Amino acid sequence: MNKLSQRLIRYCKINTRSDEESTTIPSTASQVAFAQMLTKELEEIGLSQAFLNKDNGFVTATLPANVDNGADPIGFIAHFDTADFNAENIDPQIIANYDGQDILLNKELDIVMRVSDFPNLKAVTGHTLITTDGTTLLGADDKAGVSEIIEALIYLLVHPEIKHGDIRIAFGPDEEIGRGADHFDAEGFNVKFAYTVDGSSIGELEYESFNAAQAKITLHGVSVHPGTAKDKMINTAKLAIEFNGLLPQDEVPEKTEHYQGFFLLQDMKTSIEEGWMTYIIRDHDSTKFQERKQLILDIADSMNKKYGTERQCCYE
Repeated sequence: MNKLSQRLIRYCKINTRSDEESTTIPSTASQVAFAQMLTKELEEIGLSQAFLNKDNGFVTATLPANVDNGADPIGFIAHFDTADFNAENIDPQIIANYDGQDILLNKELDIVMRVSDFPNLKAVTGHTLITTDGTTLLGADDKAGVSEIIEALIYLLVHPEIKHGDIRIAFGPDEEIGRGADHFDAEGFNVKFAYTVDGSSIGELEYESFNAAQAKITLHGVSVHPGTAKDKMINTAKLAIEFNGLLPQDEVPEKTEHYQGFFLLQDMKTSIEEGWMTYIIRDHDSTKFQERKQLILDIADSMNKKYGTERQCCYE
C-alpha cells in the first residue's frame, strides 16, 4: 500500500463529522482535535507557517518558493469534516485491480455495491478502490483531498529540482453543513489563485460551481380526535405533500443534469400536529437561483393564506 493510501485510511478512521445543530466553530470537538493533529503533522513534514486559526478552525501552511523570479503564490484547499452519516468504527477495505463487477462490501450483512446502481464504477476498472464495509461513511470527501495535497507537497520537498513559487494550503471544517467557507480568511491566505481539491473525475479540473442554499420549512397542523376531526384537523403530513406538489416536479436531481437546477427534498418528518422539511436548492444561473428561493417563500405564503393562518415557515 502506497503512502497516499496509508494517509487517507488513517485520516478516514478518525471521526470528524460536522454537526448542523451545533453553534460552535468548528461545530464538533472532533474536528478541533483533527485540526490540531494536522497542524503538528505539517510542521513535522517541514512546511513553514503551519498554523491553526482557533477562531475559524482552519489549518494553513506554506511550502516556500524555490525560485527568485517572483512567481505568484498558489493555494490548494480541502475540508476535513465529513457528512451526516455514521463515522464511527470505519473499516476501510482495499480492492486492488478492480474487475468492474459488483463489490461485496459486507458478507455478513449482505451489503453489495452494484454496478447497476453505480454504473460509473465501470470507469475505474483496473484501478485500486478503497471502500468501507457498507455500514459507515468512508470520509474520502474530503480527506482524499487533504491527503493528496499533503503527499504532493512532500513530493515537492524531496524533489527540489521541481521549481515553484510559494504554495499555500488550507484545510477547513464544516464544509458539509455549509459554514466553513463563511469564516475562511481569504485575504490572510494571501494568494492570487487557489484551487479546491474536492471530488470530480480522474484528470478533470473544475473551474465553475453552482449556487446553493438550504431551505427549512416548519409545518404547523391541528390535531383533533379522528371521531370529531371533520373541518377541524389539519395534518402536517398532508401539508408537506401539498407543499412539495406545488414545486416543479421535473426539476429534481433524478430528472436533471449538467447546468439544470433543481429542488431536492433532503429530509422530512411529520406528525399530525407538527413537522418539518429540508430542501437543497441549486442552480448555476444566479437569477434562476434567486427565483427558486423566492418560489419556496411564495408557496409558503400562498398556503398560509389558503389555510387562514401561518402553517408554513421558511428559513434559509
